[in-house]
Amino acid sequence: MSIIFHKMHGAGNDFVLLDLRQQDYPLDAKRAGLISDRHRGVGCDQILVLRKPAQPENIACYEIWNSDGSRAYQCGNGARCIGLYLESHGDIDSAPFTLESPSGTIILQRSADGQFEVNMGVPDFEPAKVPLNLDPEGDRYSLESPWGPLEFGAVSMGNPHVLVLIDDIADIRIPDIGAFISTHDSFPVGCNVGFAQVENRGKIQLRVYERGAGETLACGSGACAAMAILKRSERVDDVVDVLLPGGHLVIKWPGDHQPIKMKGPAEYVFRGILNG
Repeated sequence: MSIIFHKMHGAGNDFVLLDLRQQDYPLDAKRAGLISDRHRGVGCDQILVLRKPAQPENIACYEIWNSDGSRAYQCGNGARCIGLYLESHGDIDSAPFTLESPSGTIILQRSADGQFEVNMGVPDFEPAKVPLNLDPEGDRYSLESPWGPLEFGAVSMGNPHVLVLIDDIADIRIPDIGAFISTHDSFPVGCNVGFAQVENRGKIQLRVYERGAGETLACGSGACAAMAILKRSERVDDVVDVLLPGGHLVIKWPGDHQPIKMKGPAEYVFRGILNG
């Protein structure tokens, strides 16, 4: 079976997009893993699948498949790429529009600078909503590890996120610590692990180890999670520049009970045909 695919990226976080609103394709965990393979397939961090929306007021519904064949529930960089794809195909104009994501409806719109801004919803810090089987100490958690006690914050952005503060963003232990926390028994469905170096109240550097994909060049929901956790502990202001290995995102959050917004780039790389 042949199908058209679209290769895109948001700040280096790369995707294969399949528009299944008008065509069928039997995607499953095994096939998702093969497509994502950078040697035997197209290669990507995640696969984005567009389907017809359940509600007519929404433009489309989308699914997210990680490179290991597992499912994800939110992806801010992917949402911006979907916005660019829909715009390039004449499905939307510059006005705000809504998409049905695995974690609920999200709102996107073009910014004056040409980038897309995504309303990512309200961060949820309740341990049961992350989900996380640890008792907090204030707004922090702690795990014993081969590197000693690890302290972190945790939040749900539609998917589970942890944030560890570090002094050096180039720390060579980050991939190993990320893998340790991401698969720890304290997280029933795993988690994404961010590592942040705070430069000042308006700028941080961030690396993210994503469950099901490993370390990626950028993670939009991870950038939102980092901002929310840091803002809650009064380490940053309402607007933060997040510098990731693949690019720059701007995160805005006025505080509790308010939605968090993310602005950043989206790039169309190429299209092709998958056979089989």
